[in-house]
Amino acid sequence: MRLNELRDNDGATKKRKRIGRGAGSGTGKTGGRGIKGQKSRSGVAINGYEGGQMPLYQRLPKRGFNKPNRKEFAVVNLGLIQKFIDAGKLGTEITENELVDSGLVRRKLDGVRVLAKGDFSAKVTLTVTGASASAREAVEKAGGSLTLTTPAAAE
Repeated sequence: MRLNELRDNDGATKKRKRIGRGAGSGTGKTGGRGIKGQKSRSGVAINGYEGGQMPLYQRLPKRGFNKPNRKEFAVVNLGLIQKFIDAGKLGTEITENELVDSGLVRRKLDGVRVLAKGDFSAKVTLTVTGASASAREAVEKAGGSLTLTTPAAAE
């Protein structure tokens, strides 16, 4: 096989439809849009419109409730904190800002919440916005302490 013998598989490429290029092209004059009416004009976007019939998105039942002022916490597992401590990226005094600086948490959002997934054995002082009961238990079992702060007011 040589470079000049390389080619796409049959049906892999398709010629572009050139619209409005004369009667012989098959899509001349009206360009495949039919005649007259809103859809034959340019700049038309009637997605979801069903000719006056109640649109599907309005016919379906609405469920649930989205609390507009809900708190969104950045979640971090104890196993990952342990991994970062072993790698030397975190010390014994761990705050939310240090978790962000080390790269373990991308951003604080409304605070950082610690969960108990993974093994944890380091003796550290954790200061975070929230923690699960099992995470608090795991930190204290390892000889450390976990302090909860109140979430920062919305800025």
